[in-house]
Amino acid sequence: MKKSIRDKNMDKLFEAILALETLDECYALFSDLCTVNELFALKQRFLVARMLADGMIYSEIVEKTGVSTATISRINRCLNYGDGYVTALDRIIEKKIESKRPKKEE
Repeated sequence: MKKSIRDKNMDKLFEAILALETLDECYALFSDLCTVNELFALKQRFLVARMLADGMIYSEIVEKTGVSTATISRINRCLNYGDGYVTALDRIIEKKIESKRPKKEE
């Protein structure tokens, strides 16, 4: 049986993250919460997710990142069957598209 991470304390952590408003606030909280190595691991996993979403193949990703094929496979499985990476990637792509659109005059 898969152990669930969801509980009231985890909800509070995620509520705190959702309450952050700037990149500087995110850097401050995550620097307090995580070690440098943990942050680099998170950054690397998200990079791999972006590379997979862009259609890169495992061998290219291994060459560029040094991430194991087992980790790439796990991330790919999450991209195909999970919601987290897909939602986050969709949202940052949306932001990029919207930031390039001309402002509507009122």
